[in-house]
Amino acid sequence: MPFSLHQGDALAVLSGLPDGCVDSVITDPPYNSGGRTAKERTTRSAKQKYTSADAKNDLADFTGENMDQRSYAFWLTQIMTEAHRLTKTGGTALLFTDWRQLPTTTDAIQAAGWLWRGVLAWHKPQARPQKGRFTQNCEFIVWASKGPIDGSRNPVYLPGMYSASQPSGAQRRHITQKPVEVMRELVKISPEGGTVLDFCAGSGSTGVAALLEGRDFIGVEKTEHYASIAADRLTETIRRTLAQDDVDLTG
Repeated sequence: MPFSLHQGDALAVLSGLPDGCVDSVITDPPYNSGGRTAKERTTRSAKQKYTSADAKNDLADFTGENMDQRSYAFWLTQIMTEAHRLTKTGGTALLFTDWRQLPTTTDAIQAAGWLWRGVLAWHKPQARPQKGRFTQNCEFIVWASKGPIDGSRNPVYLPGMYSASQPSGAQRRHITQKPVEVMRELVKISPEGGTVLDFCAGSGSTGVAALLEGRDFIGVEKTEHYASIAADRLTETIRRTLAQDDVDLTG
């Protein structure tokens, strides 16, 4: 199988994986943001933070969203240190964050041994306007490498900004779900046939994108509900890919 999915605590699962088994770490950790004060960030659930009161989709909550900033920085440093061990020399890491946690994320990724390379932007066209202030219509992706990058190994030219709306309606399976079209571009930082790791897999969007782009995938998701959704989406992606290959071969 071109993917494996583990349901459990990310640090515990990663500690059991071998050195140098992945080419890229691409993940959207629960970055414990949302709100203007520490109280707003640490006392509300993910669902309260990131969905509106009139949301029609009854999405399941997830854990890990109630750390203060120092605790988040410590956790992220720990897990990115473990991810550094799992990544091949010259491999890459991409972590989603928002403006509040951007400095903490860049500090943690460097403390974990990675070489910080820059910040990408994900623009959300349908963000809600805010009277008298700037619209908060971007999330950010901190990216880094494990040592120098050999461009000849994966000669791609990737943009630094992506624009797409968050999935909606029946397509939205997770509170903080990312668009597959954005993730398909991001996984191209991994060489063709390489392996992408997402230790906060959620509903599996990173894995779906990796499989569609010809990469293998290792996913870890703590919440049983979302691990089940991710497994279904990954399996369906494999089924569709195989069916398409059959059509191409027949043609």
